[in-house]
Amino acid sequence: MEHLIAPHGGTLCNLLVDEDQAEKLKQESGTFLNVTLSQRHICDLELLLCGGLSPLRGFMDQASYESVISQMQLPDGKLWSIPITFDVPARLAEKIEPGQRLALCDGEGFMVAAMTVSDTWQPDKQREAEEIYGTTSTAHPGVRYLLEQVHDTYVGGEVTGVQLPIHNDFETLRDTPEELRHLFDKMGWQNVVGFHTCKPMHRLHREITLRAAKEAQANILLHPSVGMTKPGDLHYYARVHCYQAIQHHYPHHMAVLSLLPSAVRMAGPREVLLNAIMRQNYGCSHMIVGPEHAAPPGVRDEAKRFYPRYAAQEMMEQHQHELAIRMVPVQELCYAADAEAFVPSDPQNKQCIRFTDRDLKHHLEHNQEVPAWYSYPEVIAAS
Repeated sequence: MEHLIAPHGGTLCNLLVDEDQAEKLKQESGTFLNVTLSQRHICDLELLLCGGLSPLRGFMDQASYESVISQMQLPDGKLWSIPITFDVPARLAEKIEPGQRLALCDGEGFMVAAMTVSDTWQPDKQREAEEIYGTTSTAHPGVRYLLEQVHDTYVGGEVTGVQLPIHNDFETLRDTPEELRHLFDKMGWQNVVGFHTCKPMHRLHREITLRAAKEAQANILLHPSVGMTKPGDLHYYARVHCYQAIQHHYPHHMAVLSLLPSAVRMAGPREVLLNAIMRQNYGCSHMIVGPEHAAPPGVRDEAKRFYPRYAAQEMMEQHQHELAIRMVPVQELCYAADAEAFVPSDPQNKQCIRFTDRDLKHHLEHNQEVPAWYSYPEVIAAS
């Protein structure tokens, strides 16, 4: 395991051991208690192992968890907004003691990492929901997952990686932070603006990223989340084909595409800080933050909105001094037919046309033509 110096964000923690150490761990694992990882566990673990969640060296212990929940910082004072925890069912929790080693296994039974247990505890998940999501309502999908799917015992401890989780698709698009940083250095990119998304990209998103790149004097990292995403999101396999299609519409060498194996929480203002820290670790100097960054899907009525519009931008602005990455805020845009361009959204502008995800779904289901200003034919074909 080594520490890698990051151009924009300090030190990266690479928690993977070399082949000899990995083989030794595998031999020793016969005495470990085996734990099968959930999908969220696998996403979080992959980011821990490759350095995407630096400076974390494992799943949070109770002291770190409590500090993040109440103060949005790690015990050493570093900014951290969302707990990265490992939950286990009660029948398994009874067998776990501090100092014990666990074999963390994927669904096929292969050990991905070993975990040295520091402590176990029963969290107050209602409090966690209120602090992280700002609500205890299970109408919020992140809260619903926490209260209904996450087990009642958390296990903290450092992890030692044997191998990264195996992916059988898009292998060439799955880069570690170290690999992306080396790529940026090789291409001579001084500034890189990251774009986080869980949805397909259309003409509006291309416009947003190009404007942000111009403002930051940067190149673009298209960095979509392909781990656990939002309810109703298009499956990542189809989305990746959409990203590949739209990438051809950027100027040559302007943008690169890389997949982020993250589990989204939909925690709005809290999550924007976690996304900024991850993009910082992956070598970005800037990150695009939209009006409803990391908000739950499908909520547009102000009376039912979990987070005010632009709340994520305000949160990142408040903590900008604690980050090595700069925010590029984005206004809500609409298409102005008279100008044939995307302009800041204005309810009074009658020329402002909106075409929502629901509209797109309706057009596709009824074999209706999608407006040319909205997207590209090859992107629609991949949707």
